[in-house]
Amino acid sequence: MKLIRLSLRTRIFISMTLLVFVASILIATVTIYQYREEAQKYHQERLERKEERIKIAINNVLGRTTFPVNEENITDIFREEKRIYQISEEHTLPINIYSLEGELLIQSVETFTNDTIDKQLKKLIIDTLASSYDRRYLVKLERGGEKFTSSYTYVSDSRAKPLAILNLPYLEDDELITRELLKFLRRLGEVYLLMLLIAIALAYFLSKYITRSLKTISETIDQTRLDKRNKRIQIGNASDEIYSLVNAYNSMIDELEESAAMLAKNEREAAWREMAKQVAHEIKNPLTPMRLTVQSFERKFDPEDPEINQKVQEYSDTLIQQIDTMSSIASAFSNFAKMPAQKNETLDVVKIVGLALDIFNEDYIFFPSEKEEIIAIFDRTQLIRVVTNLVKNGIQAIPDDQMPKIIVNVFSEENDVVITVADNGVGITNENKKKIFEPKFTTKTSGMGLGLGMVKNIVETYKGSVTFTSREGKGTVFKVKFPKK
Repeated sequence: MKLIRLSLRTRIFISMTLLVFVASILIATVTIYQYREEAQKYHQERLERKEERIKIAINNVLGRTTFPVNEENITDIFREEKRIYQISEEHTLPINIYSLEGELLIQSVETFTNDTIDKQLKKLIIDTLASSYDRRYLVKLERGGEKFTSSYTYVSDSRAKPLAILNLPYLEDDELITRELLKFLRRLGEVYLLMLLIAIALAYFLSKYITRSLKTISETIDQTRLDKRNKRIQIGNASDEIYSLVNAYNSMIDELEESAAMLAKNEREAAWREMAKQVAHEIKNPLTPMRLTVQSFERKFDPEDPEINQKVQEYSDTLIQQIDTMSSIASAFSNFAKMPAQKNETLDVVKIVGLALDIFNEDYIFFPSEKEEIIAIFDRTQLIRVVTNLVKNGIQAIPDDQMPKIIVNVFSEENDVVITVADNGVGITNENKKKIFEPKFTTKTSGMGLGLGMVKNIVETYKGSVTFTSREGKGTVFKVKFPKK
């Protein structure tokens, strides 16, 4: 989905509004978290205080009882004169006393949330309490929508010998704290709602003021053109940053008028230089095969050869063909530097590719498709130029210390003709793959990098395509594909 591009004014307005809104959310979140922390701390300290006072009261009962203070008499001691009920009522907290084996002995309030009271303590509680350093164990649970913290500790005699297990089920009543929290949040919301309204109004007028000058500058810049006289920006009250931007623009306009003529002159010179490079490259293409043909003729010339006339004729045809190519380039250059016009000729692609390869006498160039016949419409000269450039490119990609191998193939794919040129060179790096068809791009120390770009232009003129696959250190395969008609 395409993202909506917001104006600076809108972004300033939204940013200031969101700032206040997010700040209110953060403060509310921190407040709720702090209230919960305080409530937890309050309940913990309150339970510890009640537990300490109840233990003091229990120790007083043990000190005044007429029964022998031992584990067997715990039930009788605390039921004497209903003292356990008095302690529970005095400290407003239910009290449960268990034997050291976890059996419920006494409970101060029979009807107090019976579902929260275990008749027999779990072995985990007994073992944890026995192994605890401070001999105290807390269990948090929630039943019926209410939260409880049950404290388990020992009832000991004067020699600190455990007699029973004291359980204090403490109900965490947060009603008062919750009321205070809601009251605070309501007041906070009212304050931040007022602040949000003020921020919206302030953001609107501030964004309008800030962007007013920028809008004037933007409209003036949109009207800036190289081919006309541009106006300088005149602006009234503005910030130092806006004044700096205006001064920079006015200085740019002054320099733009001075450099416009120079730019036009440089563009004309660059166009002619590019054209000269293109023409030089096109002329150099036929010169190389002509030189190779003459050298091959000198090397293989034998007056006694019975086929000497046929070979001389082939050499002559090759030279004349390349000379005709150079002549067409020169003619096109004289006609406003245009490359030779494309011609639609019905030709045998296999035969033309074979003729293009005849100028290369290297025995490592293989062409296994010579006996086939594939008829298509193409420019004979341009097709030779395509094959020649691809083969030369493959040869130059093979290192000197490696046995070279070039394989050229021609075959049909439905209604298309396909020409492949494969080499075992160094391959093309991932970095260079995107730039391989760009004009003037080359990885060689010589040449101007126009060959592959020219191949692409020629093939695309005939509604074809040029692609390649390459592996570094293994080689490259170029694939030319164009329709037969």
